[in-house]
Amino acid sequence: MSDKYRQILNQYWGYDDFRGIQREIIESIGNGHDTLGLMPTGGGKSITFQVPALCSNGTCIVITPLIALMKDQVQNLRRRGIQASAIYSGLSHEEIVTTLENCILGNTKILYVSPERLSSELFRTKLRHMRVSIITVDEAHCISQWGYDFRPSYLRIADIRRDHPNVPVLALTATATPAVVQDIQDRLTLSSSKSEKPGLSETARFNVFRMSFERKNLAYIVRHAPDKRQQLIHILNSVAGCAIVYARSRRRTKEVTELLSEAGISATFFHAGLDQATKDERQRDWQQDKIRVMVATNAFGMGIDKPDVRLVIHIDSPDSIEAYFQEAGRAGRDGQKAYAVLLYNEGDRRKLSKRINDTFPDKDYIKKVYEHLAYYYQVGVGSGFHATFEFNIDDFCHKFHHFPIQVDSALKILNRAGYIEYTEEQDNQARVMFTVTRNELYRLEGNSPDEDRVITALLRNYGGLFVDFNFIDESFIASQCALQPQQVYLILKSLSQKHILHFIPQKKTPYVRYLQRREDMDHVQIPPSVYEERKVLFQERIQAMINYATCDNICRSRQLLRYFGEADSHDCRQCDVCLDHTNGHASESTLSPEANAILELLADGKAHPITILNSIQLPTGKLDAILDYLLREEYICQEDGFLRKQ
Repeated sequence: MSDKYRQILNQYWGYDDFRGIQREIIESIGNGHDTLGLMPTGGGKSITFQVPALCSNGTCIVITPLIALMKDQVQNLRRRGIQASAIYSGLSHEEIVTTLENCILGNTKILYVSPERLSSELFRTKLRHMRVSIITVDEAHCISQWGYDFRPSYLRIADIRRDHPNVPVLALTATATPAVVQDIQDRLTLSSSKSEKPGLSETARFNVFRMSFERKNLAYIVRHAPDKRQQLIHILNSVAGCAIVYARSRRRTKEVTELLSEAGISATFFHAGLDQATKDERQRDWQQDKIRVMVATNAFGMGIDKPDVRLVIHIDSPDSIEAYFQEAGRAGRDGQKAYAVLLYNEGDRRKLSKRINDTFPDKDYIKKVYEHLAYYYQVGVGSGFHATFEFNIDDFCHKFHHFPIQVDSALKILNRAGYIEYTEEQDNQARVMFTVTRNELYRLEGNSPDEDRVITALLRNYGGLFVDFNFIDESFIASQCALQPQQVYLILKSLSQKHILHFIPQKKTPYVRYLQRREDMDHVQIPPSVYEERKVLFQERIQAMINYATCDNICRSRQLLRYFGEADSHDCRQCDVCLDHTNGHASESTLSPEANAILELLADGKAHPITILNSIQLPTGKLDAILDYLLREEYICQEDGFLRKQ
């Protein structure tokens, strides 16, 4: 069967053989075993379910929160001649039904779904009639309440398992501590799995395959920077190539972009609050290297495949090692030298500590938010069961004198406690309906050629537009008209202003749904598993992040790998700690002999070709490490392949 797997790999992807632990995972899932794969970003996770899916009868269900990844992978699979589809927020009811019916008829090999879809009665009903080959859980750490990115919607996967008890599960993650690895297995294992899968022990119900998280081409650097802005510009001017700068808030992404633009560095910003057309345009410009630096919140990067990112800089410290490791790992996926830099100062320690109280406000405060929520929607005690409301957090905070960060945290805790369902910024796709009749539309004059092309594309691709609103995809319309999505957006606004059609732009709207009848505030119970235990874990993750940033005597890579349970890690010889050790904790007065030899070659202050270093007899790795150190500490500078002493 392994030859069959290799044949599929070569036929559809053109590769001669698998790499890393791909083969072990594929053979395990192909033999019907529940399987957990721990693979770093860029480790080739997709192949591990796509190949066995093509060798099996039925549809492989892939559960992932990354809508951008869904769309990209479906397009890539279809280009290879593989039947694939995706279901996510924004699709019309008809599109969803058609997609699910195709799966039931056996016309789809791989179906991507968002975790929120698992709670849909339509999806569950259709799924029961499908022949399912594999259930793949991407970003599997999201199912663990002890993980850094827990998503309650992932808990619905247990229901899917009960509907298909004999279908093997493949769980994949690039960020999981040993405790989270165990929790993933516990939450995805059926209570009767021991009898159904006698080959697996009670303590090792999944076949677990681990690939080292070590990134040999990625140098982790911590810069203690009193002036982060100056340091950011200096680093971007010192290291060539495409870059991502991660910032904590939406407002900060815009501020940093303006700073870089003023310094002559091409940059744009990205966050979840932008409309989809703007996000698509900025992402495309960055991926096509029209823009060098993407300044973003953590909303950017998941599922984005750009292998030549040379530099990832965190101007603000993340909440956890897991988040940092995943975001830093977006650099150097092409295997070439890349850098992950954390800018840190004592202000970060205070901000990180403050996040503990912001994320876990007092229980009395949480109960007060619950009560104010009922006042906001006029929900009386004993009523409201399953009522759903759009939630405007800014309006709510203004009326009841709250701060958004604490309200957001309180609602998430109430969500985990089972009182409400709080859906953050759910995508509502753009909608259109013509306000003129078909005959009136054909008689209209004065539209621009682009407007006419958009109208024609709407009529060709969507039905019932003269009767009711219809969901549309601006990016699809743009591709049909050879326009940019932003142009389509502006044209639709113009047509709306001319009263030719009604255009409701895409927006992100949070929702609140009552999961039980409203309780009196004094009767609200928040159990330790939801509050105290999770708060302790959050405090530990914050402290681990502070420890990483402030520890200057243990290799950065070794610190990260130990956090994820790799005890046999070794020094990377390229992080700031290792470089300091390589140079004997070098300072201006005490550099290593090798470093001094380089400075002597450049002592005349003139620019020399980098080949001048060939005269220094050193192993390439050590020479690179010393050169990196001298460049980083500004003893020398590099311009167009020439070196010069500063």
